[in-house]
Amino acid sequence: MQKSAPFLTLILSLIAALLSGCGSGGGHPYGIPAQFSDAKPVRWRGDVPSNYPVHGVDVSRYQGRIDWQQARASGVSFAFIKATEGGEIADPMFRTNWDQTAAAGMPRGAYHFYYFCRTGAEQARWFVQNVPFTPGALPPVLDIEWTRSRNCPTRPDPETVRAQVLDFLNIVGATYGQAPIIYTSVDFWQDNQLWLIAGYPFWLRSVATHPRDIYNGHHWTFWQYTGTGLASGFRGQVDLNAFEGSESDWQTWLATHRL
Repeated sequence: MQKSAPFLTLILSLIAALLSGCGSGGGHPYGIPAQFSDAKPVRWRGDVPSNYPVHGVDVSRYQGRIDWQQARASGVSFAFIKATEGGEIADPMFRTNWDQTAAAGMPRGAYHFYYFCRTGAEQARWFVQNVPFTPGALPPVLDIEWTRSRNCPTRPDPETVRAQVLDFLNIVGATYGQAPIIYTSVDFWQDNQLWLIAGYPFWLRSVATHPRDIYNGHHWTFWQYTGTGLASGFRGQVDLNAFEGSESDWQTWLATHRL
């Protein structure tokens, strides 16, 4: 989820998309929903993202200005927006994206990027300080994965990681009245035995195969299937995600999980 994107991303993405199209006879990337594309498509097999009807994005300041009305009209059904990082960083585009997704009628939630040199409680308080309680918003998200931070290269042991995660989840959950969603990647999942944290919805990153194949069949609510997606309303690449159920399931989930 956490990454940078240069200003020329759009041009590079379009070139990549054209090249990938030439290599596959000019067809749409297999496995990617028809309303989207992918700058760097993989060879999907088995249960593919396009088998799921409900898709959305996650964004931060690196996406720049987004046309949320266009995104909504073209099939983006939800958005998770970066709000905070660590204990002192606030995403400068959060308020803009938060307000504009609401104006577009798009379900959206806020996410926090975890920093290993602050306690879970400190980071929870920072998130609460910056994300307003907004009736109708999606549950908050904890994005926890190994970072490449030169300022904080530490990697705590699994027991410490899980304890700090629970501190964050308990504070944020109590504040917003919904169990937060946990976003993670397969290496972090395995290194820290995150399956031991029960009772929370998971959002799993798996960009080459279905999550069940690399997360030992663990249940997921959201699946991030590419970090190089292309969608209307975005000037460059964007993460694409699937919801685990049908359109009817999505409406039921919204009815019971919004703030």
